Amino acid sequence: MFKLIRSFLFLFDPEKVHYSTMKMIRITLSIPGMKALWKKMYVVDHPKLKRELFGLTFDNPVGLAAGFDKNASFYNDLAYCGFGFIEIGTVTPVGQEGNPKPRLFRLKEDNGIINRMGFNNAGVDAAVEQLKERKTDLVLGGNIGKNKLTPNEEATSDYVKSFEKLFPHVEYFVVNVSSPNTPNLRSLQEKEPLTELLQTLQELNSKKDKRKPILLKIAPDLTNEQLDDIIEIVDNVKLDGVIAANTTISREGLKTSKTRIEEIGAGGLSGKPVKNRSTEVIRYLATKSNKSFPIIGVGGIHSAEDALEKLDAGADLIQVYTGFIYEGPRLLKRINKAIIARG
Repeated sequence: MFKLIRSFLFLFDPEKVHYSTMKMIRITLSIPGMKALWKKMYVVDHPKLKRELFGLTFDNPVGLAAGFDKNASFYNDLAYCGFGFIEIGTVTPVGQEGNPKPRLFRLKEDNGIINRMGFNNAGVDAAVEQLKERKTDLVLGGNIGKNKLTPNEEATSDYVKSFEKLFPHVEYFVVNVSSPNTPNLRSLQEKEPLTELLQTLQELNSKKDKRKPILLKIAPDLTNEQLDDIIEIVDNVKLDGVIAANTTISREGLKTSKTRIEEIGAGGLSGKPVKNRSTEVIRYLATKSNKSFPIIGVGGIHSAEDALEKLDAGADLIQVYTGFIYEGPRLLKRINKAIIARG
């Protein structure tokens, strides 16, 4: 049934389908009895799924990656799909339109997506208003970035603004310096500016009555030398963990025609094509750091086997995004059942 619905939805513009589908889910869940039914269909509750990490308790290790619920509009509804945690954003201090449309493209032959959204969001104040309507007790993360027009020299102030405003409303933070769709953003992954940014946030964090975990989301396109720098930075600034990895700018090994890829143009590629590289990054970080910090693995998880591969490589938790779009909420149930069966 899901494949039939997906085939129909995939006939239309991906960005419009995303929002219309979420609105349909909201309407469905408003029908008496549907929340209980969805919970029965998709939510797996088992002691073997519980995870304690960063001082937080996760109902299960499968989360929703940032980018799906940019404005914290749908997290209460998504909680009925079986997630163990949900990450909202990327949020910027001031709302922005993002890049011109069309900016979201399916690669059906590759089970992938190319996006060049450009941190389109309504701004941190709008996200806060949505988070005030929270009804779920799932762990929520806040993914923060800088506005497009903010020069890199002033980027830290953008992250600080969103950090301060979101602080009362989320359980952990993710610093996003790895999206390929905001000009020059990835240069913030260089050792000096990244250390300054993270150190500033950690200093603010330490002044709170109770600090909250701060993680760094990195690109899969980093070299081993750059990954070594990440490991050093995480240790030096006492970061709580790393999310590996964001979308890739690589187009290697795609089944989709070269002509179609050229028509689409720039953007970050997610889904199955990034699966192997994201796993390599996870394994490298875990091995070279002697597993000295937690890792959330994301990238190309379309099956229970993909999820177990990420966990075996060194991930403590995992996140899905493109796999959720292609496979639906039953993917989460399959993953969680496979983790239980493993024992």
